[in-house]
Parts: sequence; C-alpha cells; structure tokens
Amino acid sequence: MALTIDDILASPDHYLHSFDGDAAVLLPMDRAAYHRSIFLDGRISPAGEGEMRLPLAALLPVPAPQRTSWIFHVAHCGSTLLARALDRPDANLVLREPLALRQAAVFPDPQRFALATAMSSKRYRADLPTIVKANVPVNFLLPDLAARDREAGTIFLYLTLHDYLAAILRSDNHRDWLRRVTAQLAPYLGDTTSLADPERAALLWLAQLRAFAAALATMPNARALDAEIFFADPAPTLLAASLCLGAPMTAGEADAIVRGPLFSTYSKNPAVAFANEDRLARKAELARSLGGEIDQATRWLAANGADAPAILATLQRAALTR
Repeated sequence: MALTIDDILASPDHYLHSFDGDAAVLLPMDRAAYHRSIFLDGRISPAGEGEMRLPLAALLPVPAPQRTSWIFHVAHCGSTLLARALDRPDANLVLREPLALRQAAVFPDPQRFALATAMSSKRYRADLPTIVKANVPVNFLLPDLAARDREAGTIFLYLTLHDYLAAILRSDNHRDWLRRVTAQLAPYLGDTTSLADPERAALLWLAQLRAFAAALATMPNARALDAEIFFADPAPTLLAASLCLGAPMTAGEADAIVRGPLFSTYSKNPAVAFANEDRLARKAELARSLGGEIDQATRWLAANGADAPAILATLQRAALTR
C-alpha cells in the first residue's frame, strides 16, 4: 500500500527529524529506535537507511497536536536521566530533544512550530501521551506551548544558581555550548557578547526560570523539580514524575529502575560508569575551583535579577510532591 500524507502525520514511524530550507526531513523509526536514540538530533539511531524529504507545504495544514507531556529543563541537570528512566517498553513514547522543535525556537516560524508540535505528539499507544524532553531553546516557546494545552502534564527541572554554574562552567566544551546557545537565543536574551562566561550563565539561568515561573501560573498540572532532590532521592521522585506526566508506574517498578544500570552509568553515554557519588565529588571540587566565577555570577544576579528570590519561591510552591 502506498504511503500517504495521512500515514506520515499519524504514525511515529515517520519521524520529523529537522527542517532544511523549505523541506521537512523525515527518518524511519520504530519503538526500538526511539528507545536506543538517547537524543533525536544528529545522534539519532534510526530504524533504517535513508531519509524522506517533503516540501513543507505537502504536510500543511497539520492536525492539532495530541495531548503531550513535557520535561523542560535548564540543561545539564539530570533531564536525560529522568527521560530515560521513564522510557519503558510498551509504555509512553519518549522523545529526547527533537531537533525540529529546537529549530522552531531558534528560527521562529508559525508553520514550522505547528508542524513540529503536531509531529512530536504522535503516539504508539492511544491511551498514553508522548513525553517530550525539550532542550534549552524550546523553553522560550513556553507561552505558545502552554496556550495550546494548559492542562498538559509538565515538569520544570532546574538547579539553584550555584549548582547550575558548576554544571555549566565545568569544562571548555560546556562553556562553548553556553556561548553558542546564548548567541542563538539573542532574540530572547539580548546581546551577550560583552558578558563573561559566569554572567552569561547567570543570565541564561534567570531567563529560563522566569519562563518556568510564568508558565506555572497558567498550567495547573505543571510541577517544578529541583534536580538535586531527584539525584538525592530518585525512586520516589521518579514515581511522582511518572504520575505527573501520565506515565504511571508502581513504586516497585521505580525502585527497580533506580537499582538498575541506568543510575550507575552516565545518562548520555551508558558505557561510562557514573553514579550520584561521583557527581557529588565532582560538584564539591568544582565549588572550590570555580569559587571566583561563582562570586562573579552572584554579583551579576544581584544587580540584574531582583526577582530571582520570588521566582525560586514560585518554583518551590509548585514542587513535585514525592
């Protein structure tokens, strides 16, 4: 039977990977391919060879997105670990960082936004919403995403400023990412070229938490989660997250996941052993080595983020209950 546009719009087997000019790039996927693809950008592991390119116009207009659950995060705060822990055979489809959605944030366009959200909402099981772990630029689409479905199960995963600075400034690669993403987000953040790395990091942190707090005011089923709570007490936190996102599991299932290999290896690279004890040791060392830059960022926040305490209080009032 010939493949139709309706098939493409309905089945997750036809994954909208990215936009290339006026073309939509689709890759073949199946449930196993989504599970093994830790990220759905250039690191994707598709179900087969080849890609399909279609003019955007051929896919428009798109149907309204189905109910989608969301994990929004500030980066390098355990979101990959949480999303992979929720990714179980025959349960919810979990999409980790869809590239097309990121492109719709960096290069805003109503048609690409509509197509990316609709294609990200496709399901294998009609009774379980797809869970999308977005990435940093998508945080700045929150007003539009919230307006489309204010009832969506949503988790805003964050770190306090000092913990965030340790995560973001810990290597040259992380700093390169920081400079690159803040430059890409200039329409939302303004010109950051005059800022030192710690100041850029503080600005990005503050802008994302402001977006989270604003969304919490309009999304009754959204909850905030300090990543340090997840790291310190993962099983009950995972259980609560699964209920919030419409991916229910039992306490025993959550315990088994936490005791398994996922929580003793690096979430972005399962070949590397890495447990919470390793993270805490690294965090302590970074607090010492980054002390001067943490002070610099704190001074910048004091001068530019008078609302930061109120924002943190808003997140804490909406905390995910374990």
